[in-house]
Amino acid sequence: MIETEPKQEYDVVIIGGGPAGATTAALVAEQGHDVLVIERDQFPRFKIGESLMPGTYWTLQRLGIFDEMKRSVFVRKHSVQFYTPSGKAAAPFYFSENEPIERSQTWQVLRSEFDQMMIANAHHKGAQVLHGANVLEVLFEENKAVGVRVKMPDKSIRTIKATVVVDASGQSALVAHKLKIWEKEDGLQNAAIFSHFEGVRRDTGIDEGATIIFHTEKQDSWFWFIPLANNVVSIGVVGDIEFLFKNRSETPEEIFAAELAKCPALQPRIEGAKQLFPLKTTKEFSYRSSQLAGDGWVLIGDAAGFVDPIYSSGVFLALKSGEMAADAINEAFTQGDFSGRQLGSFGPEYLRGVDAMKNLVYAFYTREFSFGRFLRKYPECRKDIVNILVGNVYREPVNGLFEQMAEFGVPSVQSSST
Repeated sequence: MIETEPKQEYDVVIIGGGPAGATTAALVAEQGHDVLVIERDQFPRFKIGESLMPGTYWTLQRLGIFDEMKRSVFVRKHSVQFYTPSGKAAAPFYFSENEPIERSQTWQVLRSEFDQMMIANAHHKGAQVLHGANVLEVLFEENKAVGVRVKMPDKSIRTIKATVVVDASGQSALVAHKLKIWEKEDGLQNAAIFSHFEGVRRDTGIDEGATIIFHTEKQDSWFWFIPLANNVVSIGVVGDIEFLFKNRSETPEEIFAAELAKCPALQPRIEGAKQLFPLKTTKEFSYRSSQLAGDGWVLIGDAAGFVDPIYSSGVFLALKSGEMAADAINEAFTQGDFSGRQLGSFGPEYLRGVDAMKNLVYAFYTREFSFGRFLRKYPECRKDIVNILVGNVYREPVNGLFEQMAEFGVPSVQSSST
C-alpha cells in the first residue's frame, strides 16, 4: 500500500498494522497528519483472536467500516455460554438482555480478512502502509522517542524520524521491553493450543454464532469454541503453563487430545471433524506495561498489555486503545505538546475498562467461584456481567460488581500507569 519509498520523517510512525495500529493510523491520518504504518508481515496473514465484543461497535462506526462488517460473511455473535465441568450447559448470556438493538450483536471474524479490512481503511484515510519491513529499534534522544530503525523489504537498513512513535507491535512489545516496563500478570500465566476444524457440530438459530466456553472435568483447563464462516470452528484449550507444558512430556497433539478426553460436552461436537492446520501454541500471554506513554511515544493494543482470552477482549481493547491514543495524539499536535503526560492522557480511563475485564477474568479462574451461585445470591448483578461481556465498560459503571464477588474469594485488581 505504499507506492514510493518512505520519506525520512513523518508526524507519526506506527509499528504494527493490526487492529490497534490500523485504528490509530486511520483516526490520525484523517486529521491531516502524515502517518506511516510499518508492518513486518504481508497481509492477509493468519492471526488468532477471532471473537469480537459488541462494544467494538462504537469504534467500527467511527472508523466508517460498520456497514462493511454488516455486509461481510462473518458469523453473527449474539451471546456467550459456559459449560460446567460436568458438561451441563448454563443459560447463555445474551448481549441483547441489556439493550435489544443492532449494536448488541457482533461477529466472529477470520482475522486475515478483518485485519485486511482495517488496514485498507487506514490507507484509504491517508495513512501510508509499508508491509514486509521490520522495526529493529525505537530511537531515543534524551529519553524522548524520535524515530525508528527499520530493516526494509530489500534488507537495507533505514532510519525514519517521527514526532510520535506508536508501538502497536503486539506481543513483541518493543518499547516495553526496551524500557524494561513489561511485567507478567501474576496469577494468569496460561498457555493455549489451538487450530481450526471443519465439520464441527454447531448450535442453530440465534445460538449458532455463540462463543462457548467448556470447562474440563477438574477445571485444570478450558476450551474455547468460536464458530467461523464456511463451516469452520476455532477450538483451543487453555490452561496454566505449568500444567499444560512444563510438567508433561507429550506433544501438543497429545496434550490437546488428553484435555479433550476430560471435556465430555465438547467431545461429541468435534467427533469426525477435520483439523485444517497443525496445532499452534502460545504461552505466557497475560502481561502489562507499567507505563502507557512517554515523551514522543505511546503503547496501544497488545504492546500495552494483554488480558487472558476467556472473554474475547483482545480486539475490543486493541480498537479502544487505538482510538483513545489517536485522540490524545491529535490533541498533542493541536497543543504542540508531545510529552508523556499528554500522549498518555487516555491512560486512566482506558485502564478502568481493562481492570473491569481483568476482574471478571479472575472470577473465572477462582475455583470456589460459580457464576450460577453468585447470580442466585445477587441476581441484580447479571446486568453488570452482561455489560462486561458486551464491552460496555466505558459506558456503564460496573465496579460495584466486584465488591460482591470478593465475598466468593475473587481477588480485585486495579492498575495504575504513568
